[in-house]
Amino acid sequence: MRKLGLIGGMSWVSTRTYYEAINLSVQKRAGAMSSAPLLIESLDFRELSGLLSSEDWGRAAGILVDSARRLEGAGAQGLVIAANSMHREYDRVAEAVAIPVLHIADCVGRRMAADKVTNAALIGTRNVMTESFYRQRLVSHGIDLLPPDMANVEVLDRYIYDELMLGKATRDAERALKTIITQKEQAGAKAIVLACTELEMVVDVKANVLPIYDSARIHCAAAADWIFGTDF
Repeated sequence: MRKLGLIGGMSWVSTRTYYEAINLSVQKRAGAMSSAPLLIESLDFRELSGLLSSEDWGRAAGILVDSARRLEGAGAQGLVIAANSMHREYDRVAEAVAIPVLHIADCVGRRMAADKVTNAALIGTRNVMTESFYRQRLVSHGIDLLPPDMANVEVLDRYIYDELMLGKATRDAERALKTIITQKEQAGAKAIVLACTELEMVVDVKANVLPIYDSARIHCAAAADWIFGTDF
């Protein structure tokens, strides 16, 4: 098995999901006593939250690049960034190291293309929903995305940053997500891309009006495939 580096801490809830999902996949394939060969750096999310200006994002990119280089230097043969929103700086991270970095949106796009899904709504944090860095990756795989509803953007940001990233899942958040997903279906979406790791805490992937593509779980599955020798 190849050794995978994980840039985590964004949030710790997300990193927990990655650690568990990757290990369960490895255990299923390699045997009950197997676990994934991982190098994990859990960053301090205080330094990477509330990013607004280009200077803020430039500083964040530097933190991610430094982490990637440390993991590479420690022996990681490939990397994942365990957060959807931080893929805004994916290109700078990938350029800074000589090992592959698995892009979360490419993993999702390939899965959706294999399922012949060509129309979806993107749900996540503000920058994931409204900026081009994530949307363009999905579009490049033949996925037509509904435009973001700014009212939903505000609601999602509040629940994600004020509750879910702190490990809190409330009934109010569950109801809000169910309403948003229903609205997307009424607007013509044929699937939902759950592009925030923590949203799985309040969205039942198997019990919704639309197919749900959970980006983090798909990313973890691709990471496990890579560990066993699959290249992308």
